[in-house]
Amino acid sequence: MTRATTQLALGLAALGRPGYITVGHAEDLGGHYDAAAMEQRSHAVLDAAWDAGIRWFDAARSYGRAEEFLASWLRTRKIAPGDVTVSSKWGYTYVANWQVNAKQHEIKDHSLAALTRQVEESKGLLGPYLSLYQVHSATLESGILDDRAVLSKLGELRDGGLPIGLSLSGARQREALERALTIEVGGKPLWSAVQATWNLLERSVEPALLEAKRRGLRVMIKEALANGRLVGTYAPEALRNEAARAKVGTDAMALAVVMAQPWVDVVLSGATTPAQLLDNVRAREVDGSAAAAVSSLASLAQTADRYWAERSKLPWT
Repeated sequence: MTRATTQLALGLAALGRPGYITVGHAEDLGGHYDAAAMEQRSHAVLDAAWDAGIRWFDAARSYGRAEEFLASWLRTRKIAPGDVTVSSKWGYTYVANWQVNAKQHEIKDHSLAALTRQVEESKGLLGPYLSLYQVHSATLESGILDDRAVLSKLGELRDGGLPIGLSLSGARQREALERALTIEVGGKPLWSAVQATWNLLERSVEPALLEAKRRGLRVMIKEALANGRLVGTYAPEALRNEAARAKVGTDAMALAVVMAQPWVDVVLSGATTPAQLLDNVRAREVDGSAAAAVSSLASLAQTADRYWAERSKLPWT
């Protein structure tokens, strides 16, 4: 697969709730945390994405009211289900009560009860638009990849016409995906897609993603900008230099590098404002130098342990 066929999509992690771990999130929101203001902002970013040709939108039950905001936008704009791809996730519950400084923002729960409850909540909001339902941050430690009751339920959903995927998180993304690829339910592979973190700082999952692609899974990349650590003044000097040569922002350059990988199908933008979205979209303007930039920027890669340790220290703002 070439970069030309890689889709740019919009993830709603930073749009559906007042607090998130993207660097500069508070400044982007400008202190406007009221739910109505957040919904209006979400719609503005969704409008910008739609006008830019983006047709894939990714949410989750734990993204505050992201599914609700997305659903209201789809209805208001009268977009037909066949004209858009909507993916969402289950496995975390949002518990911050709309507070930025909450002691806990989400609770992980990969139980059968959580799946049964949350899939109905997602269907109730997104209805016929829901195109892919993913396990949110499947890890070896959570036990979900060995929970036959949960896997059987996911197989039922798959057989009922809802494609099933998984997203990954943490320093053991690679091992978790390798384990997931061995899973079959009803004599058939369970997963249709995998969503993982891959960027200039964190590349450890790449071998497993290559194997997933070989097996026919759709490969989706999240956190391509490392939660803002590859944007603007936060970006390493080497990335700033490459972006200057390409005459785009560091965000567009970092996204273009991901889009240049032949095994990537979908790359998520985490834009919080229409201006950020338009800056991200400029990744499409970067020519084949994006692929070459991977080699020139190879020294930026960190160990998985270091990357995820640093990510865990990012504040919710």
